[in-house]
Amino acid sequence: MVNGSQQGLDLCARLLLDPGERVILENPCYALARQAFLAAGAEPIPRTVDAQGMRTDGLPAARLAFVTPSHQFPLGSVMSVSRRRELLAWARRNRAYIVEDDYDGEYRFDIRPIPPMQTLDDAERVIYLGTVSKTLSPTLRLGYLVVPEALRAAFGNAKRLMDRHTSTLEQDALASLITDGVYERHVRRIRRKNGARRTALLDALSKTLGDSVTIAGADAGLHAVIWLNHIPRKREGELLARANAAGIGIYPISPLYDARFGQPDRVGLIMGYAALDERSIAHGVRTMAGIIGELETRGTRKRGRFSPSP
Repeated sequence: MVNGSQQGLDLCARLLLDPGERVILENPCYALARQAFLAAGAEPIPRTVDAQGMRTDGLPAARLAFVTPSHQFPLGSVMSVSRRRELLAWARRNRAYIVEDDYDGEYRFDIRPIPPMQTLDDAERVIYLGTVSKTLSPTLRLGYLVVPEALRAAFGNAKRLMDRHTSTLEQDALASLITDGVYERHVRRIRRKNGARRTALLDALSKTLGDSVTIAGADAGLHAVIWLNHIPRKREGELLARANAAGIGIYPISPLYDARFGQPDRVGLIMGYAALDERSIAHGVRTMAGIIGELETRGTRKRGRFSPSP
């Protein structure tokens, strides 16, 4: 056990990367993962993400790859089985490791779950990272790493040097929930609730914004990415300021891209829904629709001008 996924990422960075070694990262990518690898002195090598997950063709040699294949963060695509196999073959050829972050793998709505990449790994090259932050509470700081046999002693020793151990009280409580079947029932219940919240978000977006937006990544997880088709990224700050003033909490997607390799042309927003009820979701979308409409009528470029996001 580790104190949340961030400690797991820090352990991987410290133990598997020397300064100057390369790490393959999705682009866009979970920002705190990139920062953990940069803190270890690694050189990030960004790879484009599309509807099948991270591109795996022509991967350069590297020491490590970090991926979110079950539900890519932030774009939401699910890595295809063929790409998973290509990435595993790359790891074998290069004697590299893959960190598979299954950060919200419990939530699937319109798609069948794909088994973790670790279950396809017959060469002991995958480190599986999970957490209960999305099912119980992020305040628990409970996560776990499943590491290959050859790495277990090193990871165990490093964990003891960092903080001795993760709180046993919370671990015992979680173990009891799992053993008694309470945890599984809880996950099924909140999956249904979050499915209803997701439906409320998608319905509200469709009714109020229509073809002004393109929705991505909503088949799984606890957020959707909303591309504003008619608002250029240069107006992102203005949009966020207006939303914040109206009490709407949204997050831009642009900071998650590696700025060295370009940014999307239009505004992209990450909209989470797990902490809201359906009425609040509908109200928030209506408020956002008003803000977006005002920006569209105040000199934004004509529709269809912007190319699809990377």
